[in-house]
Amino acid sequence: MFKGFKGMFGKKEDNEILQQTNRETEEINGEIVEEDQIEQTIEEDVTEEEVAAESTEISQADAMEETPGATINIGNDESTHMEMDATEATVEKKGFFARLAQGLSKTRDSFNEKVENVLKTFRKVDEELFEELEEALITADVGVETSLYIIDRLRTITKERKISESDEVMAVIKEIITEILCSQENTLTLAGKPAVVLVIGVNGVGKTTSIGKIAARMKAEGKKVILGAGDTFRAAAIDQLQVWADRAGVDLIKHQEGADPAAVVFDTIAAAKARQADVMIFDTAGRLHNKKNLMDELNKIFRVIARELPDSSREVLLVLDATTGQNAVSQAKLFSETADITGIVLTKLDGTAKGGIVIAIAHEQNIPVKFVGVGEGTDDLQEFKAQEFVNALFDA
Repeated sequence: MFKGFKGMFGKKEDNEILQQTNRETEEINGEIVEEDQIEQTIEEDVTEEEVAAESTEISQADAMEETPGATINIGNDESTHMEMDATEATVEKKGFFARLAQGLSKTRDSFNEKVENVLKTFRKVDEELFEELEEALITADVGVETSLYIIDRLRTITKERKISESDEVMAVIKEIITEILCSQENTLTLAGKPAVVLVIGVNGVGKTTSIGKIAARMKAEGKKVILGAGDTFRAAAIDQLQVWADRAGVDLIKHQEGADPAAVVFDTIAAAKARQADVMIFDTAGRLHNKKNLMDELNKIFRVIARELPDSSREVLLVLDATTGQNAVSQAKLFSETADITGIVLTKLDGTAKGGIVIAIAHEQNIPVKFVGVGEGTDDLQEFKAQEFVNALFDA
């Protein structure tokens, strides 16, 4: 299979915002929307609108986004009224792609260089090309099993479509990866009140940080969130979660260090009910060195939740560090043997060339990726969108 490794791998542009609309048509609630409202600076976090502005001219509708539900009349044509909710969705989509494209730059460069070096070497589609592509995918952290699957599908499709030139192969690889990632449901299921989100993961992967960012995101969406500090055995875990709860502006239920996590989850549920929370996010221990103890602990937590919240949905999110590459895939496998994982939170994607593990996790473990971290800011933990991930992986 291996014939030696081939190949080595290795704006913010100022957009002029031109608005010629009459000032009378820009009045909303007695205020004039000025151009500089578009260029707000928020410390530490880059807003999605600013990132979108890097790649697209901001429309007049974008300039009025601070007035939810408002409409804009451009000129005298009433048919040009635009719903702000739709505008905000467009800005969010562009913002996600821009952040993701930037965060995936290392992965994209590594992946594309490895594959393209092979395709440039071979002009014809033959078995030798498939073998070299298989090697390139494996070294791009797509994983052995997933790489074999992609090459087998590639053989089938090229034969069916009578593809004989190598320059047509990259599009087929993109198509196959899209099939893998888009076959899963990547959005959180939040049914019942409160909906339950359990978060697990080994130390150092960004579990506590991810919980805080998810909580902040949900609160910004108008949800009432309450956190539970169930990782009671790791030193400082409770204090760290308190810091993030304060940042997000949400309540935290906690006990003393070493307390029974099942007791903490019981009190968190009681508080969530009393305070009419929409979502309860519970931090759980993530020790892999003793799977029996972890399983026993999780089973106790699950039993309490099933008894107290029988009608609520339950998400079990596993936090993985993208920089660990195939080790993250191994962690996903081990945790899946212990708990029913419903989704992956993949952190530090912006700092690694090993983003190909997203494909491996989705295919080999059949676990959807639900959030990806593409930066340090609170807004840089993004909901995973499979098609946009593929587009960002192949097209800058």
